[in-house]
Amino acid sequence: MTGRLPRVSIVLPVRNEAAYITRSLGSILAQDYPSSLMEVLVADGASEDGTPDMVRALMASHPHVRLIHNPGRIVAAGLNRAIADARGDIIVRVDGHAEVPPDYVRRCVDHIASGVDGVGGAVRTIGETPLAHVIATAMSSKFGVGDSAFRTETGRSMLADTVPFPAYTRAIVERAGPYDTELVRNQDDEYNYRLRKMGARILLAADVQSSYYSRSSIGSLWRQYLQYGYWKVRVLQKHPLQMSARQFVPPLFVGGLLCAAAAALLWSWGWLLLAAVLGAYVLASITATAIVMQRHALARPYLLPVVFATIHLAYGAGFLLGLLRFWNRWFDARGAAHQPASAGVAIDLSRERRS
Repeated sequence: MTGRLPRVSIVLPVRNEAAYITRSLGSILAQDYPSSLMEVLVADGASEDGTPDMVRALMASHPHVRLIHNPGRIVAAGLNRAIADARGDIIVRVDGHAEVPPDYVRRCVDHIASGVDGVGGAVRTIGETPLAHVIATAMSSKFGVGDSAFRTETGRSMLADTVPFPAYTRAIVERAGPYDTELVRNQDDEYNYRLRKMGARILLAADVQSSYYSRSSIGSLWRQYLQYGYWKVRVLQKHPLQMSARQFVPPLFVGGLLCAAAAALLWSWGWLLLAAVLGAYVLASITATAIVMQRHALARPYLLPVVFATIHLAYGAGFLLGLLRFWNRWFDARGAAHQPASAGVAIDLSRERRS
């Protein structure tokens, strides 16, 4: 890549993104990087809402956009299909639910030229309704999501475990191999762990930013984080050292609640234990809400504790369900071909839905 601008392939794994795909692709097509050196590959996972037709409409005036069929439907399968067809020296992954500023590709290319293997930046989560705004605020707070650097840190560059919407060198992508198609969620965590294990350097850059549209209902938020917790178990089983302490807090909280509730049914002191666990959480949630409200103006701030609880309970419950479902898969790094498709709880957690 020395002495010339590299060719860039931007890959988007999408499914049922009709509400956002025009904005997402529009932000990509507005890049200030030479369009002659860019290609955009949209891997559609059998969308049922007209997403492919919207992509084709843009293709008519943008010949460097291509639509690829993703029969696997999930993100990991879509990424693998798109990357296999990509011709760029640099691979940039963007979601159909996200937007990037006009300088995104150029800045990523500049950072990769400095010697890192991958780069991304802080993500600004956007809510388009009052409830979605509360959800976006919770997803950007440390009480809501822990010390996830790309959600809670801005203004400084650092090497990171994972970044959203990353740009990678083709060389590191080819060394790492395909995304794990067993993972409906958390495929980025697993992939970036493999990269770091190979010695790759992944930069969270202060001058690289993106936007992501949050879920707009409590139900869709619950499903999202239930899946995160559920599939995190398989990432843990494949790579035991990948987990950070914050990721064990929600399942420990939910497990503590269940144990306290069971004790309350058997012994009178169990009610005191249950009240203590719930009281400690409610106090922490109210304190976090007060801190957040000092920094953010919310139309419905009283919903923030509800959103916090949804995130934590859903992730924790999903993790515990994952432990039950995958109890015999410890240190088993095999992928989807070895995963029974008819597993009871996995049926409900094997799809991505947005609303």
